[in-house]
Amino acid sequence: MRFSGRVLWESSPVSGELSHTLNSSTSGLKNPPLSHPHRWVDGTFEIRDGKIFRLAGNPSTDIEGVWVIPGMVDVHCHIGIGKQGETGGDAMLAQAHANRDAGVLLARDCGVIGDNSWINGRPDTLTVLRAGRHIAKHKRYIRGYAIETSDADLPAVMELQARAGTGWVKVVADWIDRSRGADSDLDPLWNTNALKEGVIAAHEAGARVTVHSFSEKAIPGLLEAGVDCIEHGTGMSKDEIEEASARGIAITPTLMQVALFPQFAKAGAVKYPVYSQTMTRLWKRHDETLQHFIDAGILLLPGTDAGGYQDHGSIGRELQLWESMGLPASQIIDLGTWRAREYLGVPGLGEGQPADLVMFSEDPREDISVLQRPMRVYYRGEQRIPQQ
Repeated sequence: MRFSGRVLWESSPVSGELSHTLNSSTSGLKNPPLSHPHRWVDGTFEIRDGKIFRLAGNPSTDIEGVWVIPGMVDVHCHIGIGKQGETGGDAMLAQAHANRDAGVLLARDCGVIGDNSWINGRPDTLTVLRAGRHIAKHKRYIRGYAIETSDADLPAVMELQARAGTGWVKVVADWIDRSRGADSDLDPLWNTNALKEGVIAAHEAGARVTVHSFSEKAIPGLLEAGVDCIEHGTGMSKDEIEEASARGIAITPTLMQVALFPQFAKAGAVKYPVYSQTMTRLWKRHDETLQHFIDAGILLLPGTDAGGYQDHGSIGRELQLWESMGLPASQIIDLGTWRAREYLGVPGLGEGQPADLVMFSEDPREDISVLQRPMRVYYRGEQRIPQQ
Protein backbone atom coordinates (compact mmCIF):
# COMPACT_ATOMS: atom_id res chain seq x y z
CA MET A 1 0.00 0.00 0.00
CA ARG A 2 1.30 3.44 -0.97
CA PHE A 3 0.24 6.80 0.37
CA SER A 4 1.34 10.40 0.15
CA GLY A 5 1.14 13.02 2.84
CA ARG A 6 2.92 14.35 5.91
CA VAL A 7 4.56 11.90 8.29
CA LEU A 8 6.20 12.41 11.70
CA TRP A 9 9.34 10.64 10.51
CA GLU A 10 12.83 9.74 11.74
CA SER A 11 14.94 11.89 9.52
CA SER A 12 17.78 14.35 9.05
CA PRO A 13 16.79 17.77 7.67
CA VAL A 14 16.81 18.01 3.89
CA SER A 15 16.74 21.37 2.18
CA GLY A 16 13.44 22.20 0.50
CA GLU A 17 11.31 19.69 2.38
CA LEU A 18 8.42 20.53 4.68
CA SER A 19 9.82 20.51 8.19
CA HIS A 20 8.31 21.16 11.60
CA THR A 21 10.78 21.42 14.45
CA LEU A 22 9.41 21.23 17.97
CA ASN A 23 10.29 24.26 20.05
CA SER A 24 10.44 23.38 23.73
CA SER A 25 10.72 27.05 24.68
CA THR A 26 7.10 27.49 23.62
CA SER A 27 5.89 25.87 26.81
CA GLY A 28 8.93 25.71 29.04
CA LEU A 29 9.15 21.92 28.70
CA LYS A 30 12.85 21.09 28.55
CA ASN A 31 12.93 17.39 27.68
CA PRO A 32 16.35 16.10 26.59
CA PRO A 33 16.91 15.59 22.85
CA LEU A 34 15.83 12.27 21.39
CA SER A 35 18.59 10.01 20.16
CA HIS A 36 16.56 9.51 16.95
CA PRO A 37 15.71 12.99 15.54
CA HIS A 38 12.29 13.25 13.94
CA ARG A 39 10.22 15.82 12.12
CA TRP A 40 7.25 16.18 9.84
CA VAL A 41 8.18 15.38 6.27
CA ASP A 42 6.17 15.57 3.06
CA GLY A 43 6.50 12.59 0.73
CA THR A 44 5.31 9.27 -0.60
CA PHE A 45 5.56 6.13 1.51
CA GLU A 46 4.97 2.44 1.07
CA ILE A 47 3.92 -0.24 3.55
CA ARG A 48 5.52 -3.50 2.49
CA ASP A 49 6.07 -6.75 4.39
CA GLY A 50 4.97 -5.13 7.64
CA LYS A 51 7.48 -2.27 7.35
CA ILE A 52 7.41 1.30 6.08
CA PHE A 53 9.63 2.82 3.40
CA ARG A 54 9.94 6.27 1.90
CA LEU A 55 9.81 6.36 -1.90
CA ALA A 56 11.69 8.64 -4.27
CA GLY A 57 10.16 10.35 -7.25
CA ASN A 58 6.43 10.62 -7.82
CA PRO A 59 5.01 7.06 -7.83
CA SER A 60 1.32 6.24 -7.94
CA THR A 61 -0.46 6.06 -4.57
CA ASP A 62 -3.53 4.43 -3.06
CA ILE A 63 -4.21 7.27 -0.60
CA GLU A 64 -3.29 10.95 -0.86
CA GLY A 65 -3.12 13.94 1.43
CA VAL A 66 -3.03 12.27 4.84
CA TRP A 67 -1.28 13.04 8.12
CA VAL A 68 0.52 10.12 9.78
CA ILE A 69 2.07 9.64 13.22
CA PRO A 70 3.69 6.65 14.92
CA GLY A 71 1.27 4.51 16.89
CA MET A 72 0.30 6.36 20.05
CA VAL A 73 1.39 5.14 23.47
CA ASP A 74 -0.57 4.54 26.67
CA VAL A 75 1.92 4.02 29.47
CA HIS A 76 -0.72 3.52 32.16
CA CYS A 77 -3.10 0.92 30.83
CA HIS A 78 -4.65 -2.17 32.45
CA ILE A 79 -5.60 -4.60 29.67
CA GLY A 80 -7.33 -7.28 31.72
CA ILE A 81 -9.17 -4.96 34.11
CA GLY A 82 -12.59 -3.47 33.42
CA LYS A 83 -15.28 -1.68 35.38
CA GLN A 84 -16.30 -4.94 37.08
CA GLY A 85 -12.74 -6.05 37.86
CA GLU A 86 -10.70 -8.79 36.21
CA THR A 87 -11.46 -9.68 32.59
CA GLY A 88 -10.15 -12.39 30.30
CA GLY A 89 -10.78 -14.05 26.96
CA ASP A 90 -13.00 -12.12 24.58
CA ALA A 91 -13.45 -9.22 27.02
CA MET A 92 -9.69 -8.74 27.32
CA LEU A 93 -9.32 -8.95 23.56
CA ALA A 94 -12.04 -6.33 23.16
CA GLN A 95 -10.05 -4.00 25.42
CA ALA A 96 -6.98 -4.51 23.26
CA HIS A 97 -9.03 -3.79 20.14
CA ALA A 98 -10.46 -0.60 21.70
CA ASN A 99 -6.94 0.66 22.31
CA ARG A 100 -5.79 -0.32 18.83
CA ASP A 101 -8.75 1.37 17.15
CA ALA A 102 -7.97 4.53 19.12
CA GLY A 103 -4.48 4.51 17.65
CA VAL A 104 -2.67 3.06 20.68
CA LEU A 105 -0.22 0.53 19.28
CA LEU A 106 2.10 0.41 22.30
CA ALA A 107 0.91 0.06 25.89
CA ARG A 108 2.75 -0.31 29.15
CA ASP A 109 0.53 -2.54 31.23
CA CYS A 110 0.66 -0.87 34.62
CA GLY A 111 -0.53 -3.81 36.73
CA VAL A 112 -3.10 -6.48 35.93
CA ILE A 113 -4.64 -9.34 37.91
CA GLY A 114 -4.40 -12.18 35.39
CA ASP A 115 -2.19 -13.07 32.45
CA ASN A 116 -2.48 -10.81 29.42
CA SER A 117 0.73 -11.95 27.74
CA TRP A 118 -1.24 -13.69 24.98
CA ILE A 119 -2.50 -10.28 23.78
CA ASN A 120 0.98 -8.93 23.13
CA GLY A 121 1.97 -8.72 19.49
CA ARG A 122 -1.03 -10.46 17.94
CA PRO A 123 -1.46 -9.08 14.41
CA ASP A 124 -4.92 -7.78 15.39
CA THR A 125 -3.87 -6.07 18.64
CA LEU A 126 -0.82 -4.09 19.79
CA THR A 127 2.50 -4.33 21.63
CA VAL A 128 2.16 -4.66 25.40
CA LEU A 129 5.02 -4.19 27.86
CA ARG A 130 3.92 -5.95 31.04
CA ALA A 131 4.50 -5.05 34.69
CA GLY A 132 2.88 -8.15 36.19
CA ARG A 133 0.58 -7.56 39.16
CA HIS A 134 0.39 -4.54 41.42
CA ILE A 135 2.42 -4.93 44.62
CA ALA A 136 0.79 -3.66 47.83
CA LYS A 137 0.22 -4.49 51.49
CA HIS A 138 -2.74 -6.34 52.98
CA LYS A 139 -5.91 -4.23 52.82
CA ARG A 140 -4.00 -1.31 51.30
CA TYR A 141 -5.28 -1.51 47.73
CA ILE A 142 -8.32 -2.62 45.74
CA ARG A 143 -9.33 -6.04 47.02
CA GLY A 144 -8.04 -8.92 44.91
CA TYR A 145 -5.94 -6.81 42.57
CA ALA A 146 -2.47 -6.89 44.10
CA ILE A 147 0.15 -9.28 45.34
CA GLU A 148 0.12 -8.48 49.05
CA THR A 149 3.42 -8.55 50.89
CA SER A 150 5.43 -7.04 53.74
CA ASP A 151 8.38 -4.67 53.92
CA ALA A 152 10.67 -7.62 54.64
CA ASP A 153 9.54 -9.51 51.53
CA LEU A 154 9.13 -6.52 49.21
CA PRO A 155 12.53 -6.81 47.45
CA ALA A 156 11.99 -10.51 46.68
CA VAL A 157 8.48 -9.86 45.37
CA MET A 158 9.68 -6.98 43.20
CA GLU A 159 12.40 -9.17 41.75
CA LEU A 160 9.87 -11.92 41.03
CA GLN A 161 7.52 -9.52 39.25
CA ALA A 162 10.46 -8.04 37.33
CA ARG A 163 11.22 -11.49 35.94
CA ALA A 164 7.52 -12.20 35.27
CA GLY A 165 6.93 -9.01 33.30
CA THR A 166 8.65 -7.44 30.31
CA GLY A 167 10.67 -4.60 31.71
CA TRP A 168 8.48 -3.06 34.41
CA VAL A 169 7.34 -3.49 38.02
CA LYS A 170 4.30 -1.67 39.46
CA VAL A 171 4.23 -0.75 43.16
CA VAL A 172 1.41 0.93 45.08
CA ALA A 173 3.21 3.62 47.09
CA ASP A 174 0.25 5.10 48.99
CA TRP A 175 -3.38 4.29 49.68
CA ILE A 176 -6.00 5.04 52.29
CA ASP A 177 -5.37 3.25 55.60
CA ARG A 178 -8.94 2.47 56.70
CA SER A 179 -7.77 0.95 59.98
CA ARG A 180 -7.62 4.46 61.46
CA GLY A 181 -11.34 5.06 61.15
CA ALA A 182 -12.31 8.72 60.82
CA ASP A 183 -8.62 9.67 60.89
CA SER A 184 -7.85 7.50 57.85
CA ASP A 185 -5.79 9.23 55.21
CA LEU A 186 -3.56 8.54 52.23
CA ASP A 187 -0.44 7.07 53.82
CA PRO A 188 2.74 5.47 52.46
CA LEU A 189 2.77 1.68 52.35
CA TRP A 190 6.49 1.01 52.57
CA ASN A 191 9.54 1.56 54.68
CA THR A 192 11.94 3.57 52.52
CA ASN A 193 14.84 1.14 53.00
CA ALA A 194 12.65 -1.78 51.92
CA LEU A 195 11.54 0.12 48.84
CA LYS A 196 15.11 1.11 48.06
CA GLU A 197 16.21 -2.54 48.22
CA GLY A 198 13.25 -3.49 46.05
CA VAL A 199 14.19 -0.96 43.38
CA ILE A 200 17.75 -2.31 43.36
CA ALA A 201 16.43 -5.87 43.02
CA ALA A 202 14.15 -4.90 40.14
CA HIS A 203 16.94 -3.03 38.37
CA GLU A 204 19.31 -5.96 38.73
CA ALA A 205 16.63 -8.16 37.17
CA GLY A 206 16.48 -5.81 34.18
CA ALA A 207 13.26 -3.96 35.00
CA ARG A 208 12.30 -0.40 35.85
CA VAL A 209 9.91 0.57 38.63
CA THR A 210 6.81 2.72 38.37
CA VAL A 211 4.67 3.64 41.37
CA HIS A 212 1.15 4.77 42.12
CA SER A 213 1.19 7.90 44.25
CA PHE A 214 -1.52 10.47 45.01
CA SER A 215 -0.25 11.83 48.34
CA GLU A 216 2.40 14.23 49.59
CA LYS A 217 3.62 11.81 52.27
CA ALA A 218 5.00 9.09 49.97
CA ILE A 219 7.07 11.28 47.65
CA PRO A 220 10.26 11.77 49.74
CA GLY A 221 10.66 8.01 50.11
CA LEU A 222 10.11 7.44 46.39
CA LEU A 223 12.79 9.95 45.45
CA GLU A 224 15.22 8.47 47.96
CA ALA A 225 14.48 4.94 46.74
CA GLY A 226 15.27 5.90 43.14
CA VAL A 227 12.07 4.83 41.40
CA ASP A 228 11.96 5.38 37.65
CA CYS A 229 8.45 6.72 37.11
CA ILE A 230 5.63 8.15 39.22
CA GLU A 231 1.99 7.71 38.27
CA HIS A 232 -0.28 10.69 39.00
CA GLY A 233 2.22 12.63 41.16
CA THR A 234 -0.47 14.94 42.52
CA GLY A 235 1.21 15.30 45.92
CA MET A 236 4.58 16.51 44.63
CA SER A 237 5.93 19.88 45.71
CA LYS A 238 7.83 22.26 43.44
CA ASP A 239 11.17 21.23 44.97
CA GLU A 240 10.34 17.52 44.69
CA ILE A 241 9.34 17.92 41.06
CA GLU A 242 12.61 19.68 40.33
CA GLU A 243 14.52 16.89 42.09
CA ALA A 244 12.60 14.26 40.12
CA SER A 245 13.46 16.06 36.89
CA ALA A 246 17.15 16.19 37.83
CA ARG A 247 17.07 12.45 38.62
CA GLY A 248 15.42 11.62 35.27
CA ILE A 249 12.19 10.39 36.88
CA ALA A 250 9.23 10.58 34.50
CA ILE A 251 5.67 11.49 35.49
CA THR A 252 2.39 10.15 34.10
CA PRO A 253 -0.14 12.89 34.97
CA THR A 254 -3.34 10.88 34.13
CA LEU A 255 -5.51 13.99 33.87
CA MET A 256 -8.74 12.07 33.31
CA GLN A 257 -8.22 10.09 36.50
CA VAL A 258 -7.24 13.11 38.57
CA ALA A 259 -10.42 14.82 37.39
CA LEU A 260 -12.28 12.26 39.53
CA PHE A 261 -10.71 13.50 42.78
CA PRO A 262 -13.81 15.57 43.75
CA GLN A 263 -15.89 12.42 43.27
CA PHE A 264 -13.51 10.41 45.49
CA ALA A 265 -13.54 13.16 48.13
CA LYS A 266 -17.34 13.30 48.20
CA ALA A 267 -17.65 9.51 48.49
CA GLY A 268 -15.41 9.46 51.59
CA ALA A 269 -16.60 12.66 53.25
CA VAL A 270 -18.77 11.09 55.97
CA LYS A 271 -16.78 8.01 56.92
CA TYR A 272 -13.26 9.27 56.14
CA PRO A 273 -13.27 13.08 56.49
CA VAL A 274 -9.47 13.45 56.71
CA TYR A 275 -9.00 11.48 53.49
CA SER A 276 -11.74 13.54 51.87
CA GLN A 277 -9.99 16.76 52.82
CA THR A 278 -6.70 15.44 51.41
CA MET A 279 -8.28 14.58 48.05
CA THR A 280 -9.95 17.99 47.91
CA ARG A 281 -6.67 19.76 48.69
CA LEU A 282 -4.81 17.78 46.03
CA TRP A 283 -7.48 18.65 43.49
CA LYS A 284 -7.51 22.36 44.29
CA ARG A 285 -3.74 22.67 43.87
CA HIS A 286 -3.56 20.45 40.79
CA ASP A 287 -3.22 23.25 38.22
CA GLU A 288 -0.27 24.58 40.21
CA THR A 289 1.30 21.10 40.31
CA LEU A 290 0.94 20.75 36.55
CA GLN A 291 2.64 24.10 36.04
CA HIS A 292 5.53 22.90 38.21
CA PHE A 293 5.83 19.84 35.94
CA ILE A 294 6.17 22.13 32.94
CA ASP A 295 8.56 24.57 34.63
CA ALA A 296 10.85 21.75 35.80
CA GLY A 297 11.04 20.26 32.31
CA ILE A 298 10.11 16.83 33.60
CA LEU A 299 9.35 14.12 31.04
CA LEU A 300 5.58 13.69 30.90
CA LEU A 301 4.26 10.33 29.72
CA PRO A 302 0.76 9.77 28.27
CA GLY A 303 -1.44 7.45 30.33
CA THR A 304 -5.19 6.97 30.69
CA ASP A 305 -5.35 4.57 33.68
CA ALA A 306 -7.76 2.61 31.47
CA GLY A 307 -9.52 -0.21 33.31
CA GLY A 308 -11.90 0.54 36.14
CA TYR A 309 -12.89 4.19 36.03
CA GLN A 310 -11.54 4.99 32.55
CA ASP A 311 -12.54 3.38 29.28
CA HIS A 312 -9.96 1.58 27.18
CA GLY A 313 -9.21 3.48 24.00
CA SER A 314 -9.44 6.99 25.47
CA ILE A 315 -5.90 8.20 24.79
CA GLY A 316 -7.09 10.94 22.44
CA ARG A 317 -9.31 12.40 25.15
CA GLU A 318 -6.45 12.28 27.67
CA LEU A 319 -4.07 14.05 25.30
CA GLN A 320 -6.63 16.72 24.50
CA LEU A 321 -6.73 17.55 28.22
CA TRP A 322 -2.98 18.16 28.07
CA GLU A 323 -3.72 21.46 26.33
CA SER A 324 -4.79 22.69 29.78
CA MET A 325 -1.09 22.60 30.73
CA GLY A 326 -0.34 25.14 28.01
CA LEU A 327 1.31 22.63 25.68
CA PRO A 328 0.89 23.17 21.93
CA ALA A 329 -0.67 20.35 19.95
CA SER A 330 2.59 19.62 18.13
CA GLN A 331 4.38 18.99 21.42
CA ILE A 332 1.56 16.85 22.79
CA ILE A 333 1.78 14.66 19.68
CA ASP A 334 5.54 14.44 20.16
CA LEU A 335 5.16 13.35 23.78
CA GLY A 336 2.39 10.87 22.97
CA THR A 337 4.36 9.14 20.23
CA TRP A 338 8.11 9.58 19.73
CA ARG A 339 9.14 10.54 23.25
CA ALA A 340 7.06 7.86 24.94
CA ARG A 341 8.29 5.25 22.47
CA GLU A 342 11.92 6.15 23.02
CA TYR A 343 11.41 6.08 26.78
CA LEU A 344 10.03 2.55 26.46
CA GLY A 345 12.70 1.48 23.98
CA VAL A 346 10.39 0.96 20.98
CA PRO A 347 11.06 2.58 17.57
CA GLY A 348 8.91 5.18 15.85
CA LEU A 349 8.52 5.62 12.10
CA GLY A 350 11.68 5.42 10.02
CA GLU A 351 13.06 3.70 6.97
CA GLY A 352 12.46 -0.05 7.24
CA GLN A 353 10.90 0.20 10.70
CA PRO A 354 7.69 -1.65 11.64
CA ALA A 355 4.65 -0.02 10.06
CA ASP A 356 2.93 0.84 13.34
CA LEU A 357 1.15 4.06 12.43
CA VAL A 358 -2.02 6.08 12.71
CA MET A 359 -3.43 7.93 9.72
CA PHE A 360 -5.69 11.02 9.82
CA SER A 361 -7.59 12.96 7.19
CA GLU A 362 -6.88 16.23 9.04
CA ASP A 363 -3.80 17.80 10.59
CA PRO A 364 -3.77 17.01 14.34
CA ARG A 365 -1.34 19.89 14.91
CA GLU A 366 -4.13 22.28 13.99
CA ASP A 367 -6.71 20.60 16.23
CA ILE A 368 -5.62 18.09 18.88
CA SER A 369 -9.12 16.56 18.96
CA VAL A 370 -8.28 15.03 15.56
CA LEU A 371 -6.34 12.38 17.53
CA GLN A 372 -9.72 10.97 18.58
CA ARG A 373 -10.71 10.36 14.94
CA PRO A 374 -8.18 8.01 13.30
CA MET A 375 -8.87 7.38 9.64
CA ARG A 376 -6.84 4.16 9.52
CA VAL A 377 -4.58 2.29 11.89
CA TYR A 378 -1.78 -0.03 10.81
CA TYR A 379 -0.11 -2.43 13.21
CA ARG A 380 2.87 -4.24 11.70
CA GLY A 381 1.49 -3.26 8.34
CA GLU A 382 -1.97 -4.76 8.92
CA GLN A 383 -4.72 -2.24 8.22
CA ARG A 384 -7.61 -1.53 10.59
CA ILE A 385 -10.35 0.98 9.87
CA PRO A 386 -11.75 2.17 13.23
CA GLN A 387 -15.48 2.46 13.70
CA GLN A 388 -16.39 6.13 14.14
